[in-house]
Amino acid sequence: MSKDRTSNDVAFIRALAELLETNALAEIEVDRDYGEHDRLSVRVSRQMAAPAPAPAPVVAAPAAPASHAAAPVAPSAPAASDDPADLPGVVPSPMVGTAYLAAEPGAEPFVRIGDQVSAGQTLMIIEAMKTMNHIPAPHAGTVKRILVEDGSPVEYGAPLMVVA
Repeated sequence: MSKDRTSNDVAFIRALAELLETNALAEIEVDRDYGEHDRLSVRVSRQMAAPAPAPAPVVAAPAAPASHAAAPVAPSAPAASDDPADLPGVVPSPMVGTAYLAAEPGAEPFVRIGDQVSAGQTLMIIEAMKTMNHIPAPHAGTVKRILVEDGSPVEYGAPLMVVA
């Protein structure tokens, strides 16, 4: 291995270490093949806290005396999917990064629940690799739900908001 390649590899490793620190990444895996095609493969991961499970709805039923037969229960409407990605009007994340609901700390958020938005209007910003990416409304509508918290990490395809 040449001295230039070694010094380049050391610089590359230092840059990766800095990337770990500045982006709160948990792991970076690099596979480098110096063969005929000089191939480089990089995988990064971020340790994310699992969201707290939503509490199950509690349905209070009146207590029936033991001597009476239970009243028939009316069939309920089919359960809607608990997955926010299945909601109509969901806006998915186009990238991995950190979601910000306002232009800067302390500023008014771009949108609030109940706001009317037009197509192309900025809903939030996702920071990816020190670049602030404005996330536009894909269509006009009303902001029904905001599914991420300010400053939270988001994955590609994760539901961000519901605009219907």
